[in-house]
Amino acid sequence: MNVLLTGFEPFGGDGINPSWEVARSLHGQVIAGALVQSRCLPTTFAEAPRALADALAVVRPGLVIALGLASGRADISIERVAVNLIDARIPDNAGEQPRDVPVRADAPAAHFSTLPVKAMRDGLRAAGHPAGLSLSAGAFVCNQVFYELQHQLAGRGLCSGFIHVPALPEQAARSQPAVPSMGLAAQIDAIKLAIAIALSGDAPLAPLPDEGAPVS
Repeated sequence: MNVLLTGFEPFGGDGINPSWEVARSLHGQVIAGALVQSRCLPTTFAEAPRALADALAVVRPGLVIALGLASGRADISIERVAVNLIDARIPDNAGEQPRDVPVRADAPAAHFSTLPVKAMRDGLRAAGHPAGLSLSAGAFVCNQVFYELQHQLAGRGLCSGFIHVPALPEQAARSQPAVPSMGLAAQIDAIKLAIAIALSGDAPLAPLPDEGAPVS
């Protein structure tokens, strides 16, 4: 079985994004018998949903975890709900800054993660990783991708969701005031464990069916 693990390209004038650094570090690894396939998503509202749909169609995963950066958070934040709202506080990498618009018109107000979120949180904490559950994935491209992921996979029986990671120490050092941070090695270990827990959890795991690609 394949695991799709996504991260984002750098944004906001930064030169690095830990979500992609973690994802690409785990690309090709076998975790609990499943092969991790990592993809980097553009940090643009126009292109991210299409890139996600393409990755789902090509990788045909049984488990999907999307990663994003949450500068200012100190722990591995396992998101519980994606809301149907885009309200960008900064422009995306294409210079677009939509405000108060839905991710999808005439779609549900929210979608919930289908990851075993509490088992993941508890397992990470037991292993010494700061981890918590979050009820807000923001209103930027991270939330858009989380919403699109759950919307595209709705009814398909897959385990999927979103995890925010903290800033790296080098990013925190450039912030005024400094934000919380976590080293890349620790983030990689935490996400690797999160994948293993999801693969052994109670949530359903099934590859995408052969017929048709996810809607974009």
